[in-house]
Amino acid sequence: MLGTLVEINLPAGSEQACFALGFAAIAEVQACLSRFDPGSDVAHFNAAAAGTHLRLRAHSLRVLRAALALQNASLGLFDISQGSGPLGWRVEQDRLLKLEHAVTLNLGGIAKGFAVDQGVKALRQAGLAWASVNAGGDLRVFGPQTVALKLRQEQGGGVCDFGQLADGAFATSHFSDSSRSRLSGGGVTRHVSVAAPRCIWADALTKIVAASGDTAHPLLARLGASAWLH
Repeated sequence: MLGTLVEINLPAGSEQACFALGFAAIAEVQACLSRFDPGSDVAHFNAAAAGTHLRLRAHSLRVLRAALALQNASLGLFDISQGSGPLGWRVEQDRLLKLEHAVTLNLGGIAKGFAVDQGVKALRQAGLAWASVNAGGDLRVFGPQTVALKLRQEQGGGVCDFGQLADGAFATSHFSDSSRSRLSGGGVTRHVSVAAPRCIWADALTKIVAASGDTAHPLLARLGASAWLH
């Protein structure tokens, strides 16, 4: 799911239906925001002509508003638009406006974290005391049990121990010209990790830290986050 492997861990003896609830919540986000799903809001926008107004589903509206807020607060370091830049689209009330034909949206830097948060929300509502959701390195855990954090060794392979996570989110991304995650400027290789209260912020902030090279970027403190460059 979400172009990666998604793992849900629950307490021993949990009902199979609880796993299904968590995965269903993540699937709802994917159906709204994946540019590879032809029925998603993002895919409809990317295929539309300039001047199109699209009514957004609730998940899409929340994530696009969050993306706009991060774009403004980071002075453009975080930008989900491609083709013609951030001025090619706008959100008005519950509608997404396409202002330029060439602009497309890619929410790969924020939607996965939001999907993890939605999975966690569904598991909390099911009455679970503890659980963790991991989508390709975007991780969130709630409850009294901690989860061991292990970082992938980009150069020699394998993993190394990094710490423990409890009641929070952690995301790590490797940015290079040959990796799946890339910076718009190109030519910069960075391995970034961010811890935050919510996974949507941990996911998105890895891009801001990678682009700026600043592990003390003001947005980190504003969102209760910490960052590391490896």
